[in-house]
Amino acid sequence: RTETVIARRQRRLGALVRSDKPLSAPDPSRLAEGLVDGVRQTGLHVLPWDKGAEQFRARVAFLRRAEGDPWPDLSDDGLTASLEDWLMPYLSGLSKLSMLKKVPLLEALKAVLPWELQQRLDAEAPTHYRVQTGDRIPLDYATGETPVLPVRLQQMFGTTDHPTLAGGRVPLVVHLLSPAGRPLQITQDLPGFWTNSYPAVKAEMKGRYPK
Repeated sequence: RTETVIARRQRRLGALVRSDKPLSAPDPSRLAEGLVDGVRQTGLHVLPWDKGAEQFRARVAFLRRAEGDPWPDLSDDGLTASLEDWLMPYLSGLSKLSMLKKVPLLEALKAVLPWELQQRLDAEAPTHYRVQTGDRIPLDYATGETPVLPVRLQQMFGTTDHPTLAGGRVPLVVHLLSPAGRPLQITQDLPGFWTNSYPAVKAEMKGRYPK
């Protein structure tokens, strides 16, 4: 009811409670266990999710789909089942669900990955993709199972190979945009786009954007 871990000392005789008093200095580890139980009962939404934590989880999930093990399961079910392993170390001194906003959630999630996997994550599922012009374009891992690269068509001029992730195993879904940011084409085959679709798109753009 109070969303608070309450520590009490009771003396019982069978089911009969002989005394019941607040515990003035409870073991911090027991408080953390109680708070974990509260998170498990209430749901992961009580944690301080932000864009960085959500994106990190989506990046790991992408590589888990592409490769399987050794990438951990950071789904709701996976995280809920392993709260004692990854969340409890960050709950020292906390006793209320409202205090969870203090938890460095992204740091806690990153700690799930050993150093080697953290390096691979940055290499194989980066937050941004560098295009031919040198611009770093944010990748969208939340739209579907395959990450999306939303990029203006002009920024892809000179790119002959299709962009990939996961060590070249997974082609990105490229959303080619007009100078105004409107969608022109969605492709997972950039060479095919240049050969088959670009002439028509170029003619259409010439009418809309004469310059």
